[in-house]
Amino acid sequence: MRSFLGILAPGALLACMTANALAADPPAAAPAPRFAPLTMDQLNIYQKPLGEQIMKVSSVGLAGPYNPILRSPIMGQRMFDLLYYLRWNSSVPLRLNEFAILIIGRQWRSQVEWYAHAPLAIKAGLSPDVVADLKAQKRPATMQADEALVYDFVTELTQQHAVSDATFARARQVFSEQQIVDLTTISGTYVTVAMILAMGQEGVPAGKELPFKPGEP
Repeated sequence: MRSFLGILAPGALLACMTANALAADPPAAAPAPRFAPLTMDQLNIYQKPLGEQIMKVSSVGLAGPYNPILRSPIMGQRMFDLLYYLRWNSSVPLRLNEFAILIIGRQWRSQVEWYAHAPLAIKAGLSPDVVADLKAQKRPATMQADEALVYDFVTELTQQHAVSDATFARARQVFSEQQIVDLTTISGTYVTVAMILAMGQEGVPAGKELPFKPGEP
């Protein structure tokens, strides 16, 4: 008599093998943060002033990038001041500012950056279709002209380590010199934020869905 597996149709056999593999190897849990989460009560005299400023603006409390940078409070204060300017006082319009951050977040597959900034980008007026295409690693198909410029500018700068003359000429037609410098600084600063998050293995808040699922690019 043939074995049970021998009489299964190929599709059923594959489904059975897949189910068994999943049962034997459950999906890996998100890695634990490398720095213990901090509370305000745990902050020392050097960290507390920065912690108080963070709590006024952060949607994740002292988590995310703030958890690691609190370990170096002088640098952390400088980083916070720069982020504060780039988030709320940048010369780049908010819609484009958030789009640039999302481009960096997608390049780095940064769970925290995408979790925090995708809703902010949409709220600022970026089309959900643009956000969805970017998340799927496609050049967004429905970008406005200024969004296409930001996409090309940031992508060239981060992937080719240069901005072409043609793209820079387009930027000069749309942006002021201050805006070009601010856009460049936004891009570089959020690479640094992504690096800090990756180094510290910081994740989204407990119970929240990961933007990028295990096994997805």
